[in-house]
Amino acid sequence: MKFTLNWLKDHLETDASLDQISATLTAIGLEVESITDHSKALKDFVVGEIVEAVPHPDADKLRYCDVNDGSQILKIVCGAPNARKGIKVVLAREGVFIPAANFTIKKTKIRGLESNGMLCSESELGLSEESDGIIELPADAKVGGAVTAALGVDDPMIEIAITPNRGDCLGVRGIARDLAAAGLGVLKPLLVEQEQGTYAPKITVNINVPEDCAKFVGCEIRGVTNGESPDWLKNRLKAIGLRPISALVDITNYISFNLGRPLHVYDIAKLQGNITVRHAQNGEKLKALNGKEYTLKAGMTVIADDARALGLAGVMGGEESGCTESTTDVFLEVALFNPINIAQTGRALSIDSDARYRFERHVDPAGVVTGAELAIRMITTLCGGEVSEWVVAGAQPKWQRSIAFRPSRVKTLGGIDVTEDHIKSVFNHLGITITGKKDDGTWLVQPPSWRPDIDGEADFVEEILRINGYDNIPTVSLPEAAEKPEFAPIDKASFVARRTLAGRGFHETHTFAFIQQDKAKHFAEHNPALVVANPISSELDYMRPSLLPNLLDAAVRNKARGFANLGLFEVGSQFAGIAPNQQRHVATGIRTGETAPKNTFKDNRAADVFDVKADALAVLAAAGMDASKVQVTANAPAWYHPGRSGTLSLGPKIILGYFGELHPLTIQAFGYKGNVVGFELFLDAIPPAKSKGSARPLLQASAYQAVERDFAFLTNDNVTSADIVKAIRASEQNLLRDVRLFDVYKGQGVEPGKQSVAVSVTLQANDRTLTDEEIEGVAKKIIDAAAKQFGGVLRG
Repeated sequence: MKFTLNWLKDHLETDASLDQISATLTAIGLEVESITDHSKALKDFVVGEIVEAVPHPDADKLRYCDVNDGSQILKIVCGAPNARKGIKVVLAREGVFIPAANFTIKKTKIRGLESNGMLCSESELGLSEESDGIIELPADAKVGGAVTAALGVDDPMIEIAITPNRGDCLGVRGIARDLAAAGLGVLKPLLVEQEQGTYAPKITVNINVPEDCAKFVGCEIRGVTNGESPDWLKNRLKAIGLRPISALVDITNYISFNLGRPLHVYDIAKLQGNITVRHAQNGEKLKALNGKEYTLKAGMTVIADDARALGLAGVMGGEESGCTESTTDVFLEVALFNPINIAQTGRALSIDSDARYRFERHVDPAGVVTGAELAIRMITTLCGGEVSEWVVAGAQPKWQRSIAFRPSRVKTLGGIDVTEDHIKSVFNHLGITITGKKDDGTWLVQPPSWRPDIDGEADFVEEILRINGYDNIPTVSLPEAAEKPEFAPIDKASFVARRTLAGRGFHETHTFAFIQQDKAKHFAEHNPALVVANPISSELDYMRPSLLPNLLDAAVRNKARGFANLGLFEVGSQFAGIAPNQQRHVATGIRTGETAPKNTFKDNRAADVFDVKADALAVLAAAGMDASKVQVTANAPAWYHPGRSGTLSLGPKIILGYFGELHPLTIQAFGYKGNVVGFELFLDAIPPAKSKGSARPLLQASAYQAVERDFAFLTNDNVTSADIVKAIRASEQNLLRDVRLFDVYKGQGVEPGKQSVAVSVTLQANDRTLTDEEIEGVAKKIIDAAAKQFGGVLRG
C-alpha cells in the first residue's frame, strides 16, 4: 500500500515527523517497506528557462540552448525534440548527480560546442519511464528555485506491507485511524453529505445474484466535462505509481486508495438499456480496460446492460463502456461484491487489479454510501454536472456481532499491564464499541464494520498489544519444565530419518502437499475427495498420494541445471483419502545419476536398487529395529520396476515401505531422462523400540581375532538372498558378527531350477579367541539352518 505524507495528513491531524510516523507504523504492525523522498534526491536540481535555442551547426538532432538558472546564462547542448525557447525546464548544473543514469554532470564539449549542464527528462530523474523529451515545468515555476515543488514531488511517498486480514488499511483513512489510536495524532472527521438528486434516473439496477452482490448504489451525472485532472490529484496518483488518465478515471482510482473503496463510472452514451448484476454465460466475451479480450465462464459475476457484459464485478471494467474525453453523461457504480467469487474470477482469468486486491481482502460493507457520496462530490467539483436521484438495489449485509471480552486477558494472554481506561481509549479510536457489561466484569464488544477479522477475545487482546506497540511487549522466559517432555514416536522416527539420510549424503527438501492431478494418477487411482476445492495454482490441485512426484519434479529441475548426481529426500505426509487413518507419515528418497563424480580411481557407478535398499534399512536400524528381521518381498507397487524393486515388511500385515528402481513409464511421464531409484518408508508403521532391558545388546569392538568362513549353498532358484541371509543370522546369536552375500551363480555346472549362493560369515567373541571346536560348532549350525529353512545343500 502506497500513500504520501500530505495525503495521510488529509485524514490525520499530526505534527509528527516522517521518521516518527515510519517508526510508529512498523511498531503497530503496518511494516514500512520503503520511503521515497524525491526532495532529497533532487535537491540540487533547479528550475531553468530556455531563453534561446538554435540548431547545432554540426548535428541535425541537437539544439544549442541558452538557459537561465536564475543567476547566469549557461550554454547547454540538448537533444530533446521539445527543447525550445520560452519553456521552463529541470536543470542539472555542473557537479549534479543524475540518479537514474548514475553519473555526475561535468563541463564537456559535444560536437565541438561547450555544454555546461543537462536538461532532464522524467526517466533521468527516476520519476517514470518517460524519455521522449525533457520535462516542461509550469509557466509560473520560479527560475532558479527547487524543482521538487514545481514537479509536485515534494511530498514523501511511504509504502507499507499489508497482511491479508487488514483490508481496512488498503485505504489511507484506515492507516490514519491506526496512527491516531497509537497516539500520533487525531483522526479528522470525514465530512461528506448526500447530494440530493434533481431528476429521476433513466437507468435501473437489478441484482440477479444477491449471493455475489449484496448491495449496489448508483446514480446518473449528466453534463460532465471529462478533462485533465488538477495537478494535486495527478501528483498524488503519480507518486504511488498510477498514471493519470482523465478526471473521471482518476477520481475512481483516488477514492480506491483514499478509502479502500473501489468504484466505477460508465459512459451512459455507450450503455444499452438498464444495468443487471448477473453471472456470465459460458463463452461470453469481454474486452477489458487493459485492452485484452477474455472468454468468460459460467459463475463469474458481471455487470451487464441489456445487450452484453460491461465489466467483471470487482475485478475490472470493460473498454466498450469506458469514459473518454468526449464523455458527457456517466453512471456511477458503488457496489459490494462477494470476495470469493472475485478471487476465483481473477485467478481464472489471470487478472490482477487494485479493485480485485481490495475486494478480496474485504471492503467495508457499511461504506458503500460514503464512497458514493465522496465520488459524487469529487465528480461534480472537478467535472461539473447534474446529479440524479440515487438508484439502490440490494441491502447492506448484517455485520454487527457481539463478542465477550475480559479486560484481564490482556495481561494473561499478552503479558502487559494496561488500565481499563486505556483499553476503552484504544477501542474508541479503532471504532470498537462496548455495548454492555456482565456481572462478572466481562464486556460485550462489537467490532467495527471494516474489521471482519476480529471474531474472538484473543483478537481484541491483539489490537491492544498492537496499538501499544509490539516493541513494548516485555521479553519473558518460559519457566523450565520439571520434566522434559517425551517426543511422540512419530516425531522421534522423523528426527531419526532426517539425521540418518542426511548422514548418508541426501539433501532434504520441503515441497507442497499438493500436486497436479495428471501426475498423481501415476501413483494412485483418482480420488475425488483429494481434489483441492480452491487451489493456489492449477498445478497444485490435488493432495499428494506419494512424496515421489515432488521429488521427481525436483530431480528434473536440478538435472536441467547440470546437477545429475543427486540424493533427495523429504519427510512429510501423503494422503489416500480425507479420513484420519488415510494420512501416512512417510520418509521418501530418490537417487539419480552416479554415486560419485568421475575420478581417477574410477569407483563411480550408477545408483542402483541396492543403494536405496541400504538407505531404507539404515533408517529402520537407526529407529531401533533389528534389520535382520525385516522381510523383503518382490511385490512393490506399480510405479516401481517389477523386476528391480521390493517391499519391506514385518510379516504379511505390517508394510514398512518400498524400494527399487522407478518404472520407466513413471519416469518418462515426468520428463526425466535416465534411471531413478527410490524408497518410501512409512514411519507410522515402525514399531516402537524395545525397552533397554529387552533389547539385543549392541556389538562391541573386540580385541580378539575375528574369523571369516565362506559357505556356498545349492538351493532352488526361487529362494531369495534375503531369506538365506536371514536364516544364517538366526542360527547363532552370540558369536555371529556379520553375514554378507558375495555371489549368486546360475548356469553351467548347476542343474536347471537351482542356484549357487555364496556367503561370507564373520565370527568373533568379546572375551576370548575362538577355538576350532567353537568355529566348527557354529558352522554346523549354519549348515543345518540352511538345510531346514530353505533346503540348502553345502557345495563341495
